[in-house]
Amino acid sequence: MKEELKLLIEKAKSNRKQINRYLKKLEKRPPKDLDNKFHELHQEAFQRIDCLDCANCCKTTSPIFYDKDVERMAAYFKMKAADFFTKYLKIDEDGDQVLQSSPCPFLMEDHKCMAYESRPKACREFPHTNRKRMHQILDLTAKNTRVCPAVADIVDKLTT
Repeated sequence: MKEELKLLIEKAKSNRKQINRYLKKLEKRPPKDLDNKFHELHQEAFQRIDCLDCANCCKTTSPIFYDKDVERMAAYFKMKAADFFTKYLKIDEDGDQVLQSSPCPFLMEDHKCMAYESRPKACREFPHTNRKRMHQILDLTAKNTRVCPAVADIVDKLTT
């Protein structure tokens, strides 16, 4: 990972309490233009930050795999869904289907996904900073500041 991207994540980790407090306030009293602010900062961040320079999300976390994701991924690898589950997934403490381990087994050395076109919905939507009703997922956004440098950058700019 590029040094500048590491620094964004480290800054978010060191400011964890302040970020959590700030986002809790936004969650309780979201401004009317919160989505627009996030979307604008999302566009700016991803004009500067290339996910292929980082792939920290794929290295450190697991998406939730819904049944449709399992079926799509299994078909991509020409496997039965049950075999795909046995080989790659487990049920976590919340009852969600997640990867057995990290980094993601589909992450290649060049940080590309070998199953990109078939990837799970959670991967397609990550880091979730361009969604509607952002006030509903600010707790997830706080967590993602410690994983994704783009989210760390977005939240940093939002708080300043």
